[in-house]
Amino acid sequence: METTPCPTTPRWNFDRPFLTGQFHQETKETSRFAKSFSNTGDEKAIGCYDVGVQEVIVMDDVLCALVGIEGRYISIKRRVHTQGNDNYDFSVSFQVDASMDLALQEMAKRIFPLCESFVLIEQFVESRSQFKTGLDYEAMVAQLEHQFRLGRLSIQGLWFYCQPMIVSMQALSTVILKASVNNFAGSAVLNLLQSQAKAMAGDNTVRSLLEKMTQCASNAYLGILERWVYEGVIDDPYDEFFIAENKSLQKESLTQDYDAKYWRQRYSLKDGIPSFLANIAGTILTTGKYLNVMRECGHNVQAPTSENSKLMSFGSNHHYLECIKVAYDFASGELLNLIKEKYDLMGKLLSIKHYLLLDQGDFLVHFMDIAREELTKKLDEINEEKLQSLLDLALRSTAAAADPCHEDLTCCVERSSLLKRMATLKDLEVRSFSDSNDMEEPVSITGLETFSLSYKVQWPLSIVISKKALTKYQLIFRFLFRCKHVERQLCGAWQVHQGVRAFNISGTAISRSSLLCRSMLKFISSLLHYLTFEVLEPNWHAMHNRLQTVKSIDEVIQHHDFFLDKCLRECLLLLPELLKKVEKLKSLCLQYAAATQWLISSSIDITKLEEPSASQKLKQLRFKNPSQVQKAITRDAAVTDSILKFEREFNAELQSLGPILSTSSQAEPYLTHLAQWILGVGSDK
Repeated sequence: METTPCPTTPRWNFDRPFLTGQFHQETKETSRFAKSFSNTGDEKAIGCYDVGVQEVIVMDDVLCALVGIEGRYISIKRRVHTQGNDNYDFSVSFQVDASMDLALQEMAKRIFPLCESFVLIEQFVESRSQFKTGLDYEAMVAQLEHQFRLGRLSIQGLWFYCQPMIVSMQALSTVILKASVNNFAGSAVLNLLQSQAKAMAGDNTVRSLLEKMTQCASNAYLGILERWVYEGVIDDPYDEFFIAENKSLQKESLTQDYDAKYWRQRYSLKDGIPSFLANIAGTILTTGKYLNVMRECGHNVQAPTSENSKLMSFGSNHHYLECIKVAYDFASGELLNLIKEKYDLMGKLLSIKHYLLLDQGDFLVHFMDIAREELTKKLDEINEEKLQSLLDLALRSTAAAADPCHEDLTCCVERSSLLKRMATLKDLEVRSFSDSNDMEEPVSITGLETFSLSYKVQWPLSIVISKKALTKYQLIFRFLFRCKHVERQLCGAWQVHQGVRAFNISGTAISRSSLLCRSMLKFISSLLHYLTFEVLEPNWHAMHNRLQTVKSIDEVIQHHDFFLDKCLRECLLLLPELLKKVEKLKSLCLQYAAATQWLISSSIDITKLEEPSASQKLKQLRFKNPSQVQKAITRDAAVTDSILKFEREFNAELQSLGPILSTSSQAEPYLTHLAQWILGVGSDK
């Protein structure tokens, strides 16, 4: 973030030190005015005078020292560290002529801490212009000097009048020294003042002074805070506010970048939050963020303000905290209503559920029928424009046409299998695959393995339905789509088996194949039932109910993300060991379904059918002599071996799934439901 540099003390403050009084503290060795103000060597040592005369001289020098000016017998010794135009005083000390009367030396040294504090304060004010110490101290020195000129002031009286001011000035000098050495500004100065005020709780005068300074110093800061929580504007020309804006993060990234940081980092908290705002800093940040979202939507809104809601002071009554809470409630409610009502968040989520979670699957059945030829092609041969046209046709030809959001649905073809895609999403915490071969792509990956749906999401709904959220929906869709494809293929195989029931196939390979087909179909149907009715539907309704009572858009994001993560895990997508087993079983089912035509044709000695449909197969089979069919079945031992091989592999994979489910269900209780649905499949013969 580019900020305007803080204005510095004008250069002439250093080029012309007579304007500031700085020349008074310059050492005689380095000052270009040293010759004008140094002793010429004719000055007698103060010890040469009587004690009464010494007292008058010392009082005159002490009065000069109180305003940072060296006297004839009192000098200033300083060690200065210079950085740029700022002079940071690490130590300032006053020294007296060694020949001075010891009693006078002792009295003068008691007042020196006050003088040293003033020098540090004055130097800080003139170089940094951060504090205003007022005229009380200088007025006191002027009055003391007046009394001295009238002959009414003794050294003891001078000490008496200076004593009450010493502690306050030392406290101020301590604050200034810490601020100078650490180059504090903004909230760091406020924290320093507050901590020093607490440290001086036993001295009511000093504590009141520091609290007053804190109050004055915080006025400008609270002005910045007020604009942020009431308007969503950062009016911070000198980069002192504790909220930073990263303008390089644009809202468009929410729909383009899986790892978009816009919502979390466009506005963020900086270090050095004022202590009196530390507990509510997150609320302050969120309030301004919400107002900015509404402004980005073209919805100009400003939190209602009144004289009672001004944030120009803070104190023990915590009124400023109540004002911030009211501003947060207003901004949160306005944004939530805007997204829910004007942009129909729930309608969009329900539409996504219809299509990507297959809540309304009639369009998908029609699409899979008309797009079968395109989906069976290899990746580099697929025409995505043609798939999109077929998808639009399927949407317009089914009940989905009544959905006003159906035009936001698009299709896409991924470049990798589901397993490999899952492994690339590190934030999902998918456990690593134990075998490197698991990451290898199938030899002939087609559109059936990589097809996916997408959804057009506009601002500000992209805050909730971001690229990351949409990717999670797509992962679930791809898993469901693959299951649906397997189910359709097995249903086709089952229809072929039903077509030969008119023949006497009892005890033949076909009857065994029919049992295997039924087991496979039961497995995939049980899996789909678990995914839809045991995982997606209950979790969706739980999220829907929670969204009815949310108070802010961040709660919406939290519940929506929780829903997606829970669905991913319960759909086995975050459990690679189980996912691999299920994918292997689905592959076996597809291989078997593809081989069914050959198995039955070989068994009953039927040449390749001209028509692929089951009804045509049935018509042709009925013209064959049953005795010829029986003879062909008994003759073809190869068919029996193939069916037995499919059966062994399927049952072995299914049985190996049992121990994994039993073990995993201890840590993942929802797997108990899956085990109940599918573990009995292998026993069906």
